[in-house]
Amino acid sequence: MSQNKINTVVAGATGYVGLDLVYYLSKHPKVNISHLCAQKNLGKNIKNFDKRIKKKLPKISNLNKINWNNIDLLFLSLPTGEAQKIIKKLFHYQHLKFIDLSADFRIKNFKKYKSWYSMEHKAKDLINKSIYSIPEFTKDTIKNFRIIANPGCYPTSIQLALLPLLQKSLLKTKNITIDAKSGYSGAGKNYHLKFLHKNFYTSVFAYGIEKHRHMSELDQEFKKYSKNKIEYTFNPHLVPVFRGILSSMYLETKKGISIQKIHLILKKFHSKNIFVNLKKINSPIGNGNVLNTNNCEISVCNTRYKNKIVIFSAIDNLVKGASGQAIQNMNLIYNFKENLGLK
Repeated sequence: MSQNKINTVVAGATGYVGLDLVYYLSKHPKVNISHLCAQKNLGKNIKNFDKRIKKKLPKISNLNKINWNNIDLLFLSLPTGEAQKIIKKLFHYQHLKFIDLSADFRIKNFKKYKSWYSMEHKAKDLINKSIYSIPEFTKDTIKNFRIIANPGCYPTSIQLALLPLLQKSLLKTKNITIDAKSGYSGAGKNYHLKFLHKNFYTSVFAYGIEKHRHMSELDQEFKKYSKNKIEYTFNPHLVPVFRGILSSMYLETKKGISIQKIHLILKKFHSKNIFVNLKKINSPIGNGNVLNTNNCEISVCNTRYKNKIVIFSAIDNLVKGASGQAIQNMNLIYNFKENLGLK
């Protein structure tokens, strides 16, 4: 740490998430960006990829040429499978901390990781040295860890709305339906190779219906917060917008539990969570208010059937679902104000 600022490195700086991360870090008063790294475009200026970035920053370089003795924190915005190899190589630097925005340290059981991601974990001994961190749930424990697993975008929107209710056993857990829609930036810069359906920019596309990888996170975290097994269906969709997520959760409350009770529990839980805004009951909601912010908006709504409700949760998949949440985690680790650099 130099001059009361932390020295940071961003690996994967030119991807959609990486660029948002660099943009917010460049404005953070307690951060010095020491290196911006990528596999391609070495020697180029990061401003060529994002005109929002005004600050003069290091040119894109190779991760292998860094003196890690001078670095406090490494952000890894890389394809799943890459961060684990890098962290294993660098973990012996006792002062160095890691925030991984891929799935490499999200799943605590390495056998389940292999099952969901079809690859052997290369740093099994480090999994228990990491923490899965949605900051609203980990404020008291995150400082005990050097490896922070930044959660996925869909699971972030879902857990902020559901975990407080599961913890209080207010919901029936046998038939939960989660319908989530995301902008195509969530698929990364190669989205056009992953999704080949016709009329991409003018249509809605359902995918990952039986086994989306984010279900592994939801399975794991639901189990932590619920005494009962959660049986749920999760259906993600791509919509023809660049960024943003709206998750719709169709739920049945337990007998005697009113919508006012559901709203009150969520309001109490998130009362000190500055990025979570609980709307009035039955408020119409979209993701327009949260785009380019680290905020989450939640609305609890009645249906025409007694004891059946819908909860909507809106975030920006690139910010609260990725880069902003990573910076929020960083702020907690280093005792900065939680919203520093994210206002």
